[in-house]
Amino acid sequence: MAQRSSVVKAQLQIADMDRHYYQDHSLTLAQHPSETEQRLMVRLLAFALNASEQLQFSSNLSDEGEPELSEKNLHGGIELWVAFGQPDEKWLRKACQRAERVKLYAYGGRAVPIWLQQNAKELKRFDNLELWEVPEQDAQALAGLCGRSMQLQCTINEGQIWLSDGGTSVQVELNRLSVV
Repeated sequence: MAQRSSVVKAQLQIADMDRHYYQDHSLTLAQHPSETEQRLMVRLLAFALNASEQLQFSSNLSDEGEPELSEKNLHGGIELWVAFGQPDEKWLRKACQRAERVKLYAYGGRAVPIWLQQNAKELKRFDNLELWEVPEQDAQALAGLCGRSMQLQCTINEGQIWLSDGGTSVQVELNRLSVV
């Protein structure tokens, strides 16, 4: 019998002084049985960094053809497609063809530079693709905030990112990746 996804609830207060975005979000995330807490928290971080009234998580994590996190316009077109990890270049090509902007939040420690080097030639072609790395120690610290029910505050100011659950604060320093 297949394992079912877990439901994770998050109350997320965002104070993004860089974008002048201040909002509270009640989020329900599906956590696939094979998804780590690290990956779940990177998804939550990406939501906070790109938050808007139109940004939403996909209702089905298994749908390979759709973004896990996206912002759609009134006509159903994808304005922003957010991807995670170290996806296949073909998958990113599809995202870049279908969306106005694509952001990838890569994580995985030493595997990220290897993945980037292996895919650099192909990734150079995509003008609408932004690549960001969540450092391994930051991703691990974020996983420490994970729970079935979370109350989190995210503060973003001058590129500094802080996530807190009221007792523990985690500073995240994203690295912008570039393909050479």
